Amino acid sequence: MLVAKPGLDGHDVGAKVVALALRDAGFEVIYTGLKKTPEEIVRIAEQEDVDVIGLSILSGSHLHLCEKVEALLEARELKDKLFIVGGNVPKGDHERLRKLGVDGVFATGSRTDSIVSFIRERRERTR
Repeated sequence: MLVAKPGLDGHDVGAKVVALALRDAGFEVIYTGLKKTPEEIVRIAEQEDVDVIGLSILSGSHLHLCEKVEALLEARELKDKLFIVGGNVPKGDHERLRKLGVDGVFATGSRTDSIVSFIRERRERTR
């Protein structure tokens, strides 16, 4: 699983909390660090052959960044990856993100056990 912080957002406490919760749940987790471009995120996902890509976005640019990542995943034929997003994502944008290709949206305050359960359930369905 890849946990990434795209764009200029410099706050990563939430991303680190989620990464640790996923690790504690038994997932192998790679954290990219701050301020990664969509291109860097997709390149890392491809190189590390991850099953899940999780973006943590607090900056309000979630639609633009997710659209860019989704396009890069499609261009590199990586559409089989589970793509989730968390952070400051208004409820009104959740459906639009799903239409862009995001599989799951977890707004600020989501419980880590719900993220873990979502990933496990989705991975079981695709096996």
